Amino acid sequence: MRTITVISSVTLDGIIQGMGAPQEDHSGGFRFGGWTRPYGDAVSAALVREKLDQSSDYLLGRHTFEIWEPYWPHHADYWPNINTGQKYVLSNTRRQSDWANTTFIRTVDDIRSLKASDGPTLQVWGSGKLVQLLLRHDLVDELHLQVFPLLLGQGKKLFDDQSSPTAFELIDSQVTTTGVIASHYRRIGNVEANPEPAGKRR
Repeated sequence: MRTITVISSVTLDGIIQGMGAPQEDHSGGFRFGGWTRPYGDAVSAALVREKLDQSSDYLLGRHTFEIWEPYWPHHADYWPNINTGQKYVLSNTRRQSDWANTTFIRTVDDIRSLKASDGPTLQVWGSGKLVQLLLRHDLVDELHLQVFPLLLGQGKKLFDDQSSPTAFELIDSQVTTTGVIASHYRRIGNVEANPEPAGKRR
């Protein structure tokens, strides 16, 4: 059984669109591309480096894959694992790519079969619609979130209102020198609705 780990940078109002670069994603008239850049420091760089260096496979949405596809094959010196690890891309339209170690899948059942197989952790980067799909079907085991201290008021969001109710526990957290809160959460089960006060439990 594999672990599915979502790794995401997100604003206080839940936006994930165009976090990396100004030209990354202008869809919907988004005009704040590269919003993470002013908040970089040694702490956040080390946290990202840790994720990049993990031996993993990757589960990606088509849009994120197509942003990465022309770039990362030529930058293996910075992120070797994204080229050597297997990339599973959820898409109804793509069937092949020249990027090595890429497999296209189509359905939630394909994801379930992949999760049930033997192999390394499946990291999910970006891929907002895919993350929402995974949360809807209770397929996320861990969340690694970097929450940035800004509001954008527009753009694609990480969470929607269709997530399966799920409880997570905080495993670790750090605050960078620029005020970014980095948190690691692990799934622990279903949400306990209206629990009794602690003093009444036996």
